[in-house]
Amino acid sequence: MTMTQHDFDSRDALTDALAGEILARLKADIETKGEAGLAVSGGRTPVALFQALSQADLDWSKVTVTLVDERWVSPDHDDSNEKLVRTHLLQNKAAVARFIPHKTAAESPFEAESELNKALAALPDRLTVSILGMGEDGHTASFFPGADTLAKALDAGLHSDCCAVVPKTAPHPRMTLTLQRILRSDWIVLHLTGAGKKPVLEAALGDGPVTELPVRSVLKQDQTPVSVYWAE
Repeated sequence: MTMTQHDFDSRDALTDALAGEILARLKADIETKGEAGLAVSGGRTPVALFQALSQADLDWSKVTVTLVDERWVSPDHDDSNEKLVRTHLLQNKAAVARFIPHKTAAESPFEAESELNKALAALPDRLTVSILGMGEDGHTASFFPGADTLAKALDAGLHSDCCAVVPKTAPHPRMTLTLQRILRSDWIVLHLTGAGKKPVLEAALGDGPVTELPVRSVLKQDQTPVSVYWAE
């Protein structure tokens, strides 16, 4: 397991440290490869991070941003991760970044997998950074315990960058990057805030099936380095 953990005294300190590390990695890939790829998650936790990144001096025109997962709602819906990213990240200096959303005109995410796979092919083969969150049920991305397509999303041999998911314990059908696509990153960050996340993380680091706490699929692999950034 290639995991490191960084605990911070405040969320501001976490944001400053994580933004600095992400920007350094994006800049290095732009300099060496001519491009960089960033996958981001939704929710309340990353808003301050997105705002900090958006104001950073970086050649954002060479960065392609996509989502780790998305609820199958209109892009102007309050639950849309695309709306969150457009509002808080793709602003200021980062407004010129290329963005690959997940939501299409298809009625369901199952009908959109082929189309989105083609769009995601524009990403660098290896993402520079993938920023994940984690729910108190142990889900990450849209790898929800008990979801019918969980095994497919976690299948290392699946030749698909995305997978439709219908959670049993959360609203809205969803589209998620598959585990194998997330693991094709140079660095994965698990960005966590709140005291309630600590015991879930500790449980996930312990023994047990991946299907019980799907975040284990990321924490307990030796393919891609993972860093946990946490603040209460």
